[in-house]
Amino acid sequence: MSLSHTDEKLVRMANQIATFFASQPQDVRVEGVATHINKFWEKRMRRRFFELIDAGTGGFLPLVILASARIKRPDAVNDCAVGLGADAAEGAPGGKGTAAGESLSEPSVPESTT
Repeated sequence: MSLSHTDEKLVRMANQIATFFASQPQDVRVEGVATHINKFWEKRMRRRFFELIDAGTGGFLPLVILASARIKRPDAVNDCAVGLGADAAEGAPGGKGTAAGESLSEPSVPESTT
């Protein structure tokens, strides 16, 4: 299957994220990729991402494919995505932080558990 220019860019971006997180401790790689995509990719980007993942196309790096299980599917009601909802609102006391509509300032790199 030949990818459109837009699809090629989406795959390249996902693989760049994975390449960055590949340099991080192993215990944060998958969650780091998923958290970054959940925080910064809009719904239609994630929708196309899953169309490519589900079709087995795109040339995604193995780390991207592993992380896809933790990435929020658009319109999913119940999932195990990271970096969203109550998970993202933690640490925002007193009406401050992203839960209160402030800009994202926290890093996308999860803290290592080692």
